[in-house]
Amino acid sequence: MMDETFLYLTTIGHKTGQQHRIEIWYVEHQNRYYVVSERRDEAHWVKNIRANPQVTFSIGTHDHPEKNIPLSQGQGWIILPEEHPDLVAEIRQAMQARYGWNNGLIVQLERT
Repeated sequence: MMDETFLYLTTIGHKTGQQHRIEIWYVEHQNRYYVVSERRDEAHWVKNIRANPQVTFSIGTHDHPEKNIPLSQGQGWIILPEEHPDLVAEIRQAMQARYGWNNGLIVQLERT
């Protein structure tokens, strides 16, 4: 568990304009990173990305958040099943294989 990696995502608050950082499970697919919101559109970080898709993120461990990928500027997009059914299926399969869970709203993160 100590070596488990997470994605550390920082968004800008849609109401406050303040930075908001979360630690979240992720998968990498075709040089992009995907996270899943269990709370779907109700998650504050999803609302933040909808209002401002500019994000920063890193990948690492709890003790070393930039161990695998240093802090990077990026952009986030909501991936809708009706628009990208094959991609959604692939991401759900990858999340299920890695974490045993895949139910939620998929968000794509790409470094800029």
